[in-house]
Amino acid sequence: MRGGGRATGGKTLWHSTVGKKTVMAVSGLIMLLYLVVHMLGNLKIFFGPGEFNHYAHWLRTVGAPFMHQEWTLWLVRVVLVAAVVAHAVSAYQLSRRDIRARPDAYVHKKPRASYATRTMRWGGIILGLFLVWHLLDLTTGTVHPGGFQPGHPYQNVVDTFSTWYGNVIYLVAMLALGLHIRHGFWSAAQTLGVGSRRRDRALKTTANLLALVLTVGFVSVPLAVMTGVVS
Repeated sequence: MRGGGRATGGKTLWHSTVGKKTVMAVSGLIMLLYLVVHMLGNLKIFFGPGEFNHYAHWLRTVGAPFMHQEWTLWLVRVVLVAAVVAHAVSAYQLSRRDIRARPDAYVHKKPRASYATRTMRWGGIILGLFLVWHLLDLTTGTVHPGGFQPGHPYQNVVDTFSTWYGNVIYLVAMLALGLHIRHGFWSAAQTLGVGSRRRDRALKTTANLLALVLTVGFVSVPLAVMTGVVS
């Protein structure tokens, strides 16, 4: 009976607005942690092909010999995929719930969504499309310009950012990411009950700094290729 109660409670929580917002907040923070680590790894490209390629190889052997090659990497991928799916599904369902909850009068006179809402909605769509392109470009090599070289990530990155469209896609996505983090971090803090009058200013400053640092960090790589700093 107790087990059934917990299952029912979990199901009820998921179907509630608070539950969906909590899922969005937690999954968003998981992705944010990954982005910080990913950005730091990307910056190794400034130390040359040897350092960057060695780092890429190390990612595939993390946890060895206890973990078989790429097991840790695949574990991280599974967690990230779960976080992305949970985040996207929760966002979609909350959006649909918000639309259904509007009074009938709004059918003819629809109120404008807030700047933050529009940014999060369109930013999420842009980032979802970018993620697919990014994986097909630098992971599978399916849409990679020129000849994709497995095991040579440095050259693959340089090839991608040597094309105008590769730079445009990446820069637009990173700007969307910065805005998404700026609003998302604040929303997550409020959902998880961290926000308060005393902490609001510090949380807003943290959100702005995180968005700025991550945007600049990610954008620095294509800019370095475009200007010849990395070649």
